[in-house]
Amino acid sequence: MEGYKLQFYIIWGEECDTLYSIILVEDDSMERNILKKMIMSIDESINIYEADSEDTALNIIKNNCINMFLIDINIKESSGLDLAMNIRDINKYEFSPLVFLTTHVEYITQAFKQTHCYDFILKPYNKNDIVTMLNKFILIEQSSLKNIDKEIIISLKNGILVRLNINDIYFIEINGKDCEVNTNNGVYIAINVSLKKIIKLIASEHIIQSHRSFAINLNCICKIEKLDVKLSRIYFNRYTKTALLGYKFKINVISEFEKGKVVIC
Repeated sequence: MEGYKLQFYIIWGEECDTLYSIILVEDDSMERNILKKMIMSIDESINIYEADSEDTALNIIKNNCINMFLIDINIKESSGLDLAMNIRDINKYEFSPLVFLTTHVEYITQAFKQTHCYDFILKPYNKNDIVTMLNKFILIEQSSLKNIDKEIIISLKNGILVRLNINDIYFIEINGKDCEVNTNNGVYIAINVSLKKIIKLIASEHIIQSHRSFAINLNCICKIEKLDVKLSRIYFNRYTKTALLGYKFKINVISEFEKGKVVIC
């Protein structure tokens, strides 16, 4: 692929809101409002969907991205268990956090067995319980999102699109007007794209600038070799080409490897 002229696009898979989203399924409007206010008092940025029946809930769920499900175990014209089982039948929600709202503890064992729910909240609601639950699941979600394999779509001049996983990038080098992306599948070249723009577009905490002409993938480094007072050379796992580490960026790059992942010669 070396020598192709390219453009870059980011792809995340299914388009979802960036806000953390919760659906609150409760047919008692007063109870629903109480719980909603508790959640909003904890974090106003949380996107809350509301439903008072299984049909309404499923319509919302199928047309939006939901991060957490809070379901009254007794909802009108159905049951929270039935709704939860229908949710689990949707592939993307098979393992999503699902919490039952109930006044009847005796139903919970059945709920755990049938729907693999994560937790339950007893009515009347206790704000401390809500805070603990939200913090736990939002932290889990944030940790999970960090591990998602983000990709860039590269458009070649002849119209062919190439999909690259960010993790496959070793380093990026600015060479004159060309921006060379070194990957485990070859070198891809973009014209008139600045290093700053490429780094911003990729938006990965693992791809950082190491030199005025280089950005490197922190996860791929195997060794850093000092050349002189101001310059070092970066070596990568299973890749023969190297990148440069400038004095201005040295502290930042080295600090990422304080756990001993890099050998500094």
